[in-house]
Amino acid sequence: MSEEIEVEALEVEVSVQPIELYKVLKIANLVSGGGEAKYAISDGYVAVNGEIELRKRCKIYDGDVIEFNGEYFVVICDQPVQEAVPRDQQVTKVAPVVNVQKKDKKVPAAKTKKNKMAPMTSKNRSVTKKEAVKTENKADIATGRKPISF
Repeated sequence: MSEEIEVEALEVEVSVQPIELYKVLKIANLVSGGGEAKYAISDGYVAVNGEIELRKRCKIYDGDVIEFNGEYFVVICDQPVQEAVPRDQQVTKVAPVVNVQKKDKKVPAAKTKKNKMAPMTSKNRSVTKKEAVKTENKADIATGRKPISF
């Protein structure tokens, strides 16, 4: 049996719907931050429409009633519901590719005596350290992404 109960609730106005539950708690100044809101939700201190809600990112819509700390709050939003766009249909912004031509610097080879190698210094390397870093951090022209290493 469902029983209808009338309670007094404070209004929480939001600018977009759906909105995640933890954000509503932050907007209503019921918690000091998002981490505290998520902790309160995951520990079962928050109810949505009369049922305990453990999902931090539970979608909240206009008219939903939230119970927290013995008080009731009703979510008010005058904006229409925003529909989610599937990932395969999302448009991503791509930065324009700019071609920059750099002159190759030639570094003189090390002078050596017979059967003795000169010690490696930045002066006698075939590729300087700066040039190696530049080519290592160079973005892939096709994707615009830089390689990463761990």
